[in-house]
Amino acid sequence: MSTQSSNDMFANQQVSYLLQRIEDFDGIAILASNFKDNIDDAFLRRFQSIVYFPKPDQSMMVKLWKKYFSMYDIENIDFDKIANNFEISGGSILNVLRYCAIQAANRSNGEVLEKDVIDAIKKEYDKEGQTI
Repeated sequence: MSTQSSNDMFANQQVSYLLQRIEDFDGIAILASNFKDNIDDAFLRRFQSIVYFPKPDQSMMVKLWKKYFSMYDIENIDFDKIANNFEISGGSILNVLRYCAIQAANRSNGEVLEKDVIDAIKKEYDKEGQTI
């Protein structure tokens, strides 16, 4: 593997160190990544098992949205439409909830608006360098 910058060299050193630690470790190690395609073959060969967790389908996403927002009156929010229009991780949904909780706390009635949810999703997309 060729290195083109000091960042590449540092990343290679980190990977080599982790591989060495895994080889010397007698216990069970569990690693998680959203970027399996970015893991090289030498790294993957050291694992006995790889478990794939697929992304939730739309109906599961609706359930997640409703569960996370269950402490609010969400009758005015179309989570079916949101789940259909936006692909977002469970962790990002929690960030959306946090944003919406702050917005709701600033209102006298404590209401979460669909606009809050959409604005927060846009912020999550921006953080990940994605466009809507």
